[in-house]
Amino acid sequence: MRKTATDEVAPDEGGGPPGASGPPPGAEATGPGKRSGGGRPAPGAAGARSRILRRREALAGLAFVAPMLALFIVFRFGPTLGAVFLSVTDYRLSGEWTFIGAGNYTRLLGDDLFWESLGVTAVYTVLYVPMTVALALGTAVLLHRTLWLRGFFRGLFFLPYVTSIVLAAVIWKWIYEVQDGLLNASLGVLGIGPVDFLGSESLVLPSIAAASAWKGFGYSMLILLAGLQSIPREVTEAATIDGASGWQRFRWVTLPLLRPVLFFVLVIEAILGFQVFDAMYVMTAGGPVRASYSLVYFLYDAGFKFFDFGYASAVGLVLFLVVLVFSLVQRRLIGRDTD
Repeated sequence: MRKTATDEVAPDEGGGPPGASGPPPGAEATGPGKRSGGGRPAPGAAGARSRILRRREALAGLAFVAPMLALFIVFRFGPTLGAVFLSVTDYRLSGEWTFIGAGNYTRLLGDDLFWESLGVTAVYTVLYVPMTVALALGTAVLLHRTLWLRGFFRGLFFLPYVTSIVLAAVIWKWIYEVQDGLLNASLGVLGIGPVDFLGSESLVLPSIAAASAWKGFGYSMLILLAGLQSIPREVTEAATIDGASGWQRFRWVTLPLLRPVLFFVLVIEAILGFQVFDAMYVMTAGGPVRASYSLVYFLYDAGFKFFDFGYASAVGLVLFLVVLVFSLVQRRLIGRDTD
């Protein structure tokens, strides 16, 4: 009798089908790594290795940024903590100090010169910020719509920002000169008499704000230009198809989408406005009759003219609180929908 092919094949030891090798179906895989079906590692082992790799990458990144982070902490938070300490002491140039608690702050509340300088700073900021932001936004819109020599004009408008503030103040002081100034010479051609821009109590702050706006609008212009370029073109094209005019597109499409960038620019310019000192020091020296005597100018006199470092530190902390409150108000009014 002839045997069939199936009779010649011996059954597998594991009880599986003829010719099959390895463990029977359903048996748990064993061995290093406990691999699951298809030769893939078990999910638990892969997750553990992934966590280890992420931890190593975090440690490597921290090691790279540690030197700069240490410098930032030392030179940023160190002076801040030192100012807090000085503000509650009567610290003199000799190094002697006496703890007086809130004495410097109580003294500030009764100092008429402090309130006067705070008022000058607030008025200047109210003039400077809208002037700078309007100039920056208008220039950014023009550059966004201009294709010819855009890079050249962008660099040209940014050039005043990288100019020394002292040099810019000297140039504008010459422009505002009563007798030989460029502005008064131009007004004379129109039949308008010479105007003492820096000698008038009512004109000195707008004049300094205009010079500072010219000096600093380039930075905000670049930020706003980047914000305009990030707005999807499809949105403005859809508004154009719907019949919106240029002003309507700007008012109802561009400005709402530009709100986060605009909020950032307003905060930055407000901080710069409250910190004004160089332009006033060079152009007017705080005059006339302290009409341009800012809060930082008051801090400078207290610390480096009368060497009252504790009092000057208290002025600096009050300035920090004023800027913080002003920024929070801006956040409430403008930046609440930027998230």
